[in-house]
Amino acid sequence: MTSEQLKSSCSIWYVYLIRTRFDSLYCGITTDVSHRYLQHCQGLGAKSLKGKGPLTLEWFEAVGKSRSTASKYEYRIKNLSKALKEKLIQKAVVLDELIDIEET
Repeated sequence: MTSEQLKSSCSIWYVYLIRTRFDSLYCGITTDVSHRYLQHCQGLGAKSLKGKGPLTLEWFEAVGKSRSTASKYEYRIKNLSKALKEKLIQKAVVLDELIDIEET
């Protein structure tokens, strides 16, 4: 196991939402929210965010210790309506009330 694999297997995974200047919401996963947000702001990473700044980190939440679990949350959040994503941001709903995923 490489040091990078070991780091990710011991890390907490987060799911996050970033708002673009066009008011669209981008969902992603990471083990380091601030570092990943900085990458997005610098135009690194997701191609779908390039040229859509300024970007705003609107919401993030820890979802477990495995990338697999985080990816499941990401997939489900991406399929939520924008209205429900906005409710997550406003803390009007709780993630685990919207999405039921058993950690793997």
